[in-house]
This record gives sequence, C-alpha cells and structure tokens, in this order.
Amino acid sequence: MNEIKFVDIGEGITEGHIQKWLVTDMADVKEDQPVAQVETDKAVVSIPAPSSGKIKIMAREGTDVKVGDTMAYVGSAAELNAVGTSEIKNNANTAVAQTAKPTESMQSKPVEAQEQKRVLAPPSVRRMAESMGIDISRVKGSGPEGRITEADVKAYAGNKTQAPSHAEIPVANAQEGNTERVPLSQTRKAIAKNMELSWQMPRASHMDLIDASSIYSVVQKEKEKSLKQLNVKLSYLPFIIKAAVEALKENPRFNASYDRDKQEVVIKKYYNIGIAAEAQDGLKVVVIKDSDKKSILEIAKEIDSLHKKVLDQTISLAEMRDTSFTITNVGSLGGGFLAIPMINYPDVAILGVTLLRDMPVVKDGAVVAGKVLPFTITFDHRVVDGAEAVKFGNAFKGYMEDPEFLDML
Repeated sequence: MNEIKFVDIGEGITEGHIQKWLVTDMADVKEDQPVAQVETDKAVVSIPAPSSGKIKIMAREGTDVKVGDTMAYVGSAAELNAVGTSEIKNNANTAVAQTAKPTESMQSKPVEAQEQKRVLAPPSVRRMAESMGIDISRVKGSGPEGRITEADVKAYAGNKTQAPSHAEIPVANAQEGNTERVPLSQTRKAIAKNMELSWQMPRASHMDLIDASSIYSVVQKEKEKSLKQLNVKLSYLPFIIKAAVEALKENPRFNASYDRDKQEVVIKKYYNIGIAAEAQDGLKVVVIKDSDKKSILEIAKEIDSLHKKVLDQTISLAEMRDTSFTITNVGSLGGGFLAIPMINYPDVAILGVTLLRDMPVVKDGAVVAGKVLPFTITFDHRVVDGAEAVKFGNAFKGYMEDPEFLDML
C-alpha cells in the first residue's frame, strides 16, 4: 500500500487547498494518473497516483493540507479496508497523525549532536525570519520532521515582544453578528506574505510622463493587421516590455535582487519580465522568459496565452517563477494616473504603467492635445539611488518615444 502525501513542490510552498478530487473513493487508479487538484499559493497542481490499485481518500475536498500530510492511500481492497475511517481529515483544523517515533540511534545521540541537525524550512520562511532579524536555527519547528513554518517564526517573534502592536490589538465590534468572515485563498495568503516582505524594503519611487504619440500611431496601425493575419492581439504592453529590457541593459542593477545575508547585489544576466495578471482570487505574476530574445509579436502572443491560463487556472509554477524585473500595467483596467506599485519581492524594482490618455501638452510654445503615458519606477533604496532611477526612467522614456526604435521592433 502506498501513501499519497502532499509533497514539497518547491517555491517555498508549505500548504495547499484540495480543490477537487478527480476520482471517487475506492475507485481503480493507474500509476501516474492525476487523482487530485490542489491549489497552492502559486498555482493549481495535479497530484498523481504513485502506483496502480484502488484509492482510499483521506482528506476531503475543500480542506487544507500541509507538506507531509497524507491525502490518500493506494493499494488492494483488503489493505485499504484495514485503514481506519477515523483517520479521514474532515476539516482544515484536523490532520492525519504524522508524528514519528525517534529511532534508537537518534535517542542514543547526545543532545549537542541533535541540536546541530539541519534546519528544515522552506525559502519563504527563511526569508521571513531574515526580514524580521530572527536566527532561524533558534526557532522550534512544528511541521513534519520538525519543519519550521511561518506560524513558528511569528510565534518566536511574539515571545520576544513585550506587547502586541497596535494593529494587532483586537477591537470590539458591536456589529460582529452582522459581518461575514471569508478565509483567505492560498493565492491571497501568498500575496499578503509577499506584500509584508515587500513593505519592509526601504523603497522610493520616480515618476515621469512619456510622449506616447509615436507608440500610439504604431499600435493603431499594426493591431488590426496582427489580429487578422496572426491572430495576435497587439497592445502597448509588448512595446513597454521591450523598451524596459533595453533600459535594464543600460541600468543592470534594476535587473537584480538583494542578498541580505551576504550584502551582495545579485545582478541577473537574463531578462525574465514578470507581468501582473488579474485572477479571480488576486494578482498572479506570469513571466515572459528571455524577453530580450523575443519579438513584439511573440511577446504579444505569449501574454495572451498566459493570461488565458490564469483565468482558467491552468497556469503552471514554471510559468510564474524566476522573474528578474516586474511590470504592472494598471492602464489596461482603465484607471490611475501615477500609481506607486509594490515591489515584487525579491526583485529590486517594479515598473508601473497607467492609462495612455489625451492630455494638454506644450509643443513649440503652444498648448495642444497630446498622447501621454504616465509611469512610475519603484525601487529598493538599498541597491539603487534616486539618480540611478532617473537614468533608468530616462532610458525607458527615450525608447518609448523613439519612432525608429519602435519601427525596428
């Protein structure tokens, strides 16, 4: 008999939400057959059967599972009938017992040797501890095999704090009965965690306006043709990506991350541009890999494909990781003038672009109607300074306003 456990799939994911079982209890399954869909804070992943046989489901749809939790068993009918029904996980607050007894060899080891064992914690938890100034080796893990969770880090920090912060003090609400409590989805939990990490960065922003008359003319001229001939919906975003890549080449410290432990800037030699995409349960960042090597139309087609995957929840983890720089385009929603976006941790910077609109501009001493595209670059001030942000902004603006550059693409 084999167990189907929720395993560590990387990216710092420690828990998931069983969205759907693809088979029924005690059904026949084949090895590697997808049997369940689990929503993580990054994407919906399929869980395969480890072997052929019958399946006994131990964790119901709509419940949360942590790394190491048993979701089901696969084996013969006789083997599965021996599994007690009392072990079935009915809600997110109960779990299959996973506690392992220490082996004789472990018990015989001196305490000092046991304390030197490897710290078990996913990258996201390590980053959280680092951002809070906590030595993670001092935190006691409550997860499987002593794995350290976010709750463990927060509990350790709370024990060192004399009193809760003002924001954490519960406030009495006379209308409590007239409210609704909605649990956060895995995606919203990830957004909350990353925003906390991002907020702890010492950051600043630089803003400017682009004369968008040239890019407006190019897009209007080419979009109908690209749709008819190539079935590609052309927008301003692929041009923004290409202009940003050229600006990053001239200002490489924006295409980077910061290693706090080693106090080093990790400059990336690739251009994986993250794009914030709206989903049903919050924003997801999809990634245009090697954007410098792709044409405008190739990028446009990939944006359309990734956006469809986000909407129908088929986006994969590989399509949402390894960013080097991120762009958020709130102009596609029709709102905003000069927004200040949050940095997509652990990137050094994020470019926010708002709605291209008609605005009064001065040309040759006269006020005329012009096409204007506002943008903001928000950056980690530990890595780059305001003067460098202005240089990046000027480079980005220059490419966006250059008709020869736009036509070349």
